Amino acid sequence: MEIEKYRELIKSIVEKHGQCDSDDLPAATLRDREVETQIAFDLERDRYLMFHIGWRGERRVFGCVIHIEIREGKIWIQRDGTEVGIANELIASGVPKPDIVLGYRSPYMRKFTELAVG
Repeated sequence: MEIEKYRELIKSIVEKHGQCDSDDLPAATLRDREVETQIAFDLERDRYLMFHIGWRGERRVFGCVIHIEIREGKIWIQRDGTEVGIANELIASGVPKPDIVLGYRSPYMRKFTELAVG
């Protein structure tokens, strides 16, 4: 696949996950609880993020759920807080396994997967 197709695919995956939180509640429900799901795309540097920010009572909520980068033609998954797994979604969408790097795994552990080592 070409890089532009990777960009569009990653954006669509992140946007889809941005519609729900980990409990599969709509983003509007999260806002009712004073927690917002935000998406940030840095298209110049090929970085794609989704995170939660806000408050639940007196408890501050802030956390990155998804962080993906495109580096040297490969998709680097730096953070994956989804149940289904971003790599699984990419593979199901036709991305070759050698083009996916699990950046959240150590380089040593990456060699035991069917995916790229980096």
